Amino acid sequence: MKNFNKSWGQLLFGLFFVSFLVGQEDTSLKNAVNNSDRNINYSARDEYRNPYETLSFFRIKPDMHVLELAAGGGWYTEILAPYLKNNGMLSVTHYSAEAGGYYKRSREAYDKKVATNPLFDGIEVISAEVPPTKAYAEPQSKDLVLTFRNLHNWLGRDAMSEVMQEAYNVLKPGGLFGVVEHRAPEGSGLEFMKKSGYVSQSLAIETAESVGFKLVDASEINANPKDTADHPRGVWTLPPSFRLKDTDREKYSAIGESDRMTLLFKK
Repeated sequence: MKNFNKSWGQLLFGLFFVSFLVGQEDTSLKNAVNNSDRNINYSARDEYRNPYETLSFFRIKPDMHVLELAAGGGWYTEILAPYLKNNGMLSVTHYSAEAGGYYKRSREAYDKKVATNPLFDGIEVISAEVPPTKAYAEPQSKDLVLTFRNLHNWLGRDAMSEVMQEAYNVLKPGGLFGVVEHRAPEGSGLEFMKKSGYVSQSLAIETAESVGFKLVDASEINANPKDTADHPRGVWTLPPSFRLKDTDREKYSAIGESDRMTLLFKK
């Protein structure tokens, strides 16, 4: 009985210790999110994008080598780069300026931020085509690959599986792939998804699993039940895009940003 009580006590202590670790806050990540040097227009979106909760769900650690796919204007880069700067590494993919037009303007704006904004210090910027024409990074070199609201762009170019395959290729065995995307109602057709900017959760999971990923978990961190996903200009009707400009602006402001899936996969 004495040995039984000792074993039971050790088990309870182990469970308590694990619970304690799970419940611990990542102070460094909190600081990166709450950094007053962030773009004020970006930090204003935190209530919809929940960066601390989202990155915690993706199991990010400050010593990881992370690849952010299609970094856009750098909303998440502002958080990731300072967080990873001292002990980890952040690489991002972005448009090639040689593509011209919008792609050139977007890349040049991003490069300017890298050159002038201290929050972007230490990152590696990779020119990446969609669909990929070459490997985005060294195979099995990353601990975590992240993408935020980009699946619809890849789907629109019939390249979602190819980009996910690149994510799979660059990850170390056991590496993680975190995805946030505007969520289409289940049963939505492909044409609707391409036009609206929303992607069904089942299609996202099916595509990721088709290249070798296994779904670890799904979260409602970024869900928005007010979003019906049937807007005149698709997801861009909602903030922050407001494609209808002042038309029904109050209505769409009240809805807020899109309903989003948050998925975690493992290689």
